Amino acid sequence: MSSISKNDQVTISFTGKLDNGDVFMVVTPEEPISITLGQSELPPTVENAVVGMKKGDTKKIRVTPDEGFGHRTKDLLHEVPTASFGSKVTPKPGMIVSQKIEKDGQQLDVPATIIELKDEKVVIDYNHPLAGHHLNYELTILDFQKQG
Repeated sequence: MSSISKNDQVTISFTGKLDNGDVFMVVTPEEPISITLGQSELPPTVENAVVGMKKGDTKKIRVTPDEGFGHRTKDLLHEVPTASFGSKVTPKPGMIVSQKIEKDGQQLDVPATIIELKDEKVVIDYNHPLAGHHLNYELTILDFQKQG
């Protein structure tokens, strides 16, 4: 039986967990994803670990924050006046809010998490929720097709 090489199309299922055991993503065998190795669809550590695997193989792979969602940065914490939420929204820690920003002439909705309420201010965190975390994948090869 042949094994996976760079540039092959690979169909996988996996469970992604943080170091504390919290699950952040599940891709089931019933609804797998297909990726082409070498297209940077997965972090390099995962792509490199898949090379040499065979159909049915399972492997545990750990991705550092550098390859995942980056490190948390204090520059992405912002304080805004509580009044900016208006009377229809009552900010609470853990609440996900969407902020409009302009980038390259387009309006984009950027998700952020309210992390703290203090006096008449709300502290909003624009870091990705998985930033700063190691990501642990248990990945299974369901199928693959050789490409060239």
